[in-house]
Amino acid sequence: MTTVVNHSETVHVSVPATSANLGSGFDSVGLALDRRDHVTFTLGDVGDSSVEVEIHGEGEDTLPRDESNLIVHTFLETCEALGLPRRALRMVAENRIPQARGMGSSAEAIETATAAARALAQDPASSLDREYVFAHAAEIEGHPDNVAPAVYGGLTVSWHYRHNDENLQDVNGGAIQDASIVEGFHTVNYLVSPEIAAYVFVPDFSLSTNKARRSLPDTVPYADAVFNVSRAGLLPAALESAGGESSNELLFYATQDRLHQSYRSQLMPQSAALMHSLRAHGYAAMISGAGPCVIVLHYGEISQELRQLAGEQLESGHWNLLNLPIDSQGVRVTRD
Repeated sequence: MTTVVNHSETVHVSVPATSANLGSGFDSVGLALDRRDHVTFTLGDVGDSSVEVEIHGEGEDTLPRDESNLIVHTFLETCEALGLPRRALRMVAENRIPQARGMGSSAEAIETATAAARALAQDPASSLDREYVFAHAAEIEGHPDNVAPAVYGGLTVSWHYRHNDENLQDVNGGAIQDASIVEGFHTVNYLVSPEIAAYVFVPDFSLSTNKARRSLPDTVPYADAVFNVSRAGLLPAALESAGGESSNELLFYATQDRLHQSYRSQLMPQSAALMHSLRAHGYAAMISGAGPCVIVLHYGEISQELRQLAGEQLESGHWNLLNLPIDSQGVRVTRD
């Protein structure tokens, strides 16, 4: 029997922006950035299915204010999956993460909803169930590269495991199924040096992630795959280094890519030109996620240097430069 709730409950969720891929780590690597969306969920009585949505900041003129809103839709579905009754919902979003720019806005929306629903399903004194939030949000999103850093903070390297990926056989030729190896999405969280800053060039145009994915080939040259594997393997070391000139050089190498950015450049020629111009001057610049933002990672302050190099773009009024610390906390949830 459903317990009738005749009082309101409020959950506050704060989630950071992210940058996926970092050049070489396509669909597997992500980094959390200290620019956050804050969403408040206030629930009323059981049996009342009304939805009220208030949005401020990014997307306030374009995002839907009904159940088709990605956060609302995901929240209601996750509550149902967790066995929570339908209740009246008022959601207030304070958005600072640019929409459809390659800073993880859709993944963060899914994660926000999942974290709120999971918090309501737990004892108020319990800590946030990050493992559930990551697994559930990544399953909905379909790939974990933005979800993982937004959940855990810092640098993450993620993957999807299926038993048939191995096709292992025992000595008699029978298939081996080790139940201790869990199928699904997994991630490893790495610390990032506090000396690293992220510089994100945000344009006034957007790019659909689905459109960016459709521009990729079905196969890539073997040499290009090997190239990216070697560079992606450098990323954790490059981001945990002690700083200095050699560390920035390592960042430059670690962010090289042959798997995705060149194929997508025709969809965002301005972004590609800016990235190549910055890399020609030795900076670790790359397309953030599917784009069109361009992100630069660097040990030390280089705002003035970047503003000089990208003066034409910034003076055009079509680009904005954000100087963002790396976020180490990931998603935060509180309940009233």
